[in-house]
Amino acid sequence: MAHKLLLLPLLALAFFPAVAMTADAQPVMPAIQPEIVARLPQSVGNIAFTPDNQIIFSNHPFYNPDIRVERLTSPTTSEPFPNKEWNTPREGADDYLDNVLGLRSDEDGVVWMIDMGFRTHITPKLVGWNTRANRLERIYYMPEPLTRPGSQPQDLVIDRNHRKFYLADEDIGPGGDGSRAALIVIDMDTGRARRVLEGDKSTIPEDVAITVDGRAMTTPGKDGKPSILKVGVDGITMDMNAEWLYFAPLSGRSLYRIRVADLNDEALPPASLSTKVERYSAKPNNGGLSIDYMGNIYLTAVESKSVGLITVDRMYHTIVSDPALVWPDGISYSPDGYMYVSASQVSAAAMFHEGKAENSTPYLIFRFKPPSPGYISR
Repeated sequence: MAHKLLLLPLLALAFFPAVAMTADAQPVMPAIQPEIVARLPQSVGNIAFTPDNQIIFSNHPFYNPDIRVERLTSPTTSEPFPNKEWNTPREGADDYLDNVLGLRSDEDGVVWMIDMGFRTHITPKLVGWNTRANRLERIYYMPEPLTRPGSQPQDLVIDRNHRKFYLADEDIGPGGDGSRAALIVIDMDTGRARRVLEGDKSTIPEDVAITVDGRAMTTPGKDGKPSILKVGVDGITMDMNAEWLYFAPLSGRSLYRIRVADLNDEALPPASLSTKVERYSAKPNNGGLSIDYMGNIYLTAVESKSVGLITVDRMYHTIVSDPALVWPDGISYSPDGYMYVSASQVSAAAMFHEGKAENSTPYLIFRFKPPSPGYISR
């Protein structure tokens, strides 16, 4: 399929495509054609947008990149973000970015980056960089038992209404197998944090294979034999009224949600909190999540090179598909009215193909016009 490489003009925000109807009057979502906005030398993980439309992205940590986070400077170039120093590990210090996948920007232009920390064995942390003042905003550390051996906190929601961060820890870092996946709640003001829903059915992976191009993705098990890859809670997002938090294990057929008020009720014991979680809808195995003002939920369908949409009637639709959208990962709204999604090619890596790498440059960032406008960088 031929693609057009685009520059990044600011375009109108609202866009509502027509919805076709079948003979039995069931709505069918129209296919949306994606466009390539960047071709880059490193695999892109997640993408964030500042209010002035700076595009900040993580280089996918699966490939151990030298530069962890970058700012897009043209459709083919980028520069270290926030600078080279913060992307350079140093012995005897931890004020650098070690291992970053998840990142988001808030309304004040502070880019919040989750440093998982296990590449150079430092304490995991959430780092905020103020792009308006070009300075460090704050660091929230996540030592044990907030994180644990195997932790891989890799996506987040910024809740300004309740002054909280919500992080998804999929528990597939070194030594992890997804069985102790959890959510992490951090108070913005005090820094106090809690690990919740650890090992809950809503956060741990289901026993389903992740299958790409007919091949089940496996990793060496404890006995050395191939074992299907299982990934715990991965995507996480929140509605515009900060009422519901949505989340899901990557390996699983269900999307869950919980009322934010319940999640923040520290008087609820773990068993009672678990009863507050509800299954929202069916879904495929997926990575990133996003949501629009109407309450439609977007997800990256990692097996089918596509982006799906769960409409407010809780029905699933494929809205974007492209052969080059290999392992779509981060998905996020931009000030230009588009949604951006990365094609990280994780499923093409050598470890999933008997030692023969099928991933190749350039690595792509796509964009598409969503059916409804949404919240920038969510």
